[in-house]
Amino acid sequence: MTPERFEALAEAYGGDMARWPSADWDAAAMFAARERDLAARILAEAARLDAALDDWAPLQASHRLREAVIAAAPEHRLRRGLGGWLWRAGAGAGLAVACAAGLVVGVMLSESVAPTRADETVSAALGNYDDLSGLVSGEGA
Repeated sequence: MTPERFEALAEAYGGDMARWPSADWDAAAMFAARERDLAARILAEAARLDAALDDWAPLQASHRLREAVIAAAPEHRLRRGLGGWLWRAGAGAGLAVACAAGLVVGVMLSESVAPTRADETVSAALGNYDDLSGLVSGEGA
């Protein structure tokens, strides 16, 4: 284990090596035995950070402050009346018209392109194959 890896583990998991991943325990113990001063310094620094994090607690707002914030909050107003209803109805009608227009255009295009018999399908496929072969080989572009 390298000193950088040992320090990274201490920063990530803290000064208590028992909280480190079990796969790293043996290598960390061997490093700590080999580099006692460095390992002790790294673990002590991580333990100080652990203690600071354990002592930290968020500030609690007083009941009076909570009540003041709630009283100052704007009221939730529902959109009622003719304007809100017209806006929603107009948006719905617009979406319905767009869907209907798409359906009409799709049906019109499918009838003008679709072959009426099976032999026309084969003929159309073979007839258009020569036109596209130049694009594939790079000659027709």
